[in-house]
Amino acid sequence: MAELTIGDLSERSGIATSAIRYYEDRGLVTSRRTTGNQRRYERPMLRRLAFIRTAQRVGLSLEEIEAALATLPSSRTPTKADWSRLSRGWRPRLDAQIAQLERLRDTLDSCIGCGCLSLRRCSLSNPDDVVAPRGPGPVFLDGH
Repeated sequence: MAELTIGDLSERSGIATSAIRYYEDRGLVTSRRTTGNQRRYERPMLRRLAFIRTAQRVGLSLEEIEAALATLPSSRTPTKADWSRLSRGWRPRLDAQIAQLERLRDTLDSCIGCGCLSLRRCSLSNPDDVVAPRGPGPVFLDGH
């Protein structure tokens, strides 16, 4: 099996070489070093990078991706069965993310309707910080 240079892997995967090196530092992909200390990647790393990229596109963090890949043998890439198992586990998290985006969309619609010209009428306004005990960040949008 022909190995790929980091440039080849970057070109084929659409992922910058700096990101590939970062993923390797985190243990998400592996390479071997030549006698000249150059990285060489086996072709299955393309699938692993596609897995990482797809998981990121659906909103998963690198920590979540690392945890998922840690459940797989290091000698192979995710299979269709692996993806099905992992995606079932992510479903509740993704459903919560979808619900949060829907709340954001619905709240923005009401803001657009009022034009946000008056903070007295804005449902997101919190001038006296009365929701501070509910936690940091945009708690109205987070559904807390």
